[in-house]
Amino acid sequence: MSAGGPATERTARERRFRALHTETYPDLLRFVERRVPSSEAEDIVSTVFLVAWRRLDEIPDDTRPWLFGVARRTIANQTRGWLRRRVLDLRLASEPEHAQADGSTAAAVRLDLVRAWRTLSAGDREVLALVAFDGLTAEQAATVLGCRRSTFAMRLGRARQRLRKALEPGAPAAAPGRTTRNSLGDERLWTGASR
Repeated sequence: MSAGGPATERTARERRFRALHTETYPDLLRFVERRVPSSEAEDIVSTVFLVAWRRLDEIPDDTRPWLFGVARRTIANQTRGWLRRRVLDLRLASEPEHAQADGSTAAAVRLDLVRAWRTLSAGDREVLALVAFDGLTAEQAATVLGCRRSTFAMRLGRARQRLRKALEPGAPAAAPGRTTRNSLGDERLWTGASR
């Protein structure tokens, strides 16, 4: 037992949790907001931090992948109830666009990217988003998905290849309001929900 006793240990634990919350909250909220309706994001983030408080001693030094993994599992659990209402999709961009003098070229590029993004499976969008939007390394992203780094690297390479192919001139566009390869089974695979 430490010299300060249980009260000192509790205070140190609370300080550690507050620091974790302050450091990771914005990234975790962005991670969740790209995957669920905005109205649900705060509840999921709160649940993740509740798990973090309960398991504070188990959290590794590299906290973001651990928290993102908890968020992903929490989303998967909640998605089972949401699947009938609307299959969830990643948002392509969470940041507002910056105005440009002549936005016609930028707008065309953005439209092409949105069209190409919609042709990807939910799994492809997930691996790309972990790296491009969430700024994770391949090792961190593999931790989030619960797979080996080599498996993640293979999935990422394939997803990038499919995105490049979808960006080629003449590539088929996704039907409005839906994505290709976006069946219920595909969403269950991405979220880890059981059949």
